[in-house]
Amino acid sequence: QVQLVESGGGLVQPGGSLRLSCAASGSIFSNNAMAWYRQAPGKQRELVAAVSGGSTNYADSVKGRFTISGDNAKNTVSLQMNSLKPDDTGVYYCNAKIKTAWGTRPVDYWGQGTQVTVSS
Repeated sequence: QVQLVESGGGLVQPGGSLRLSCAASGSIFSNNAMAWYRQAPGKQRELVAAVSGGSTNYADSVKGRFTISGDNAKNTVSLQMNSLKPDDTGVYYCNAKIKTAWGTRPVDYWGQGTQVTVSS
């Protein structure tokens, strides 16, 4: 099995910064991609940022403010969030597409989620 453990959420004022971290462990043969999603109350879960093979992509709403970085060798991913806005409030989930053995398809694994609240 594979486990993803997140850390770094909390309460921050508008304009502030937070850094989220996620580490994957367990039966990992290869890590194809890692990403951060978020879900605000009453809304669907949405992709915030993803990293794969050195390439990154971001939701339009966070471009220029958030930076994702991943370390495939350590199976970790971080999300540096700057200039936070109240609309960034939500539960942030770490996601990883992981193969647990050679010749298998990558499977989505999820962390338990960490709350980010941007409020004055």
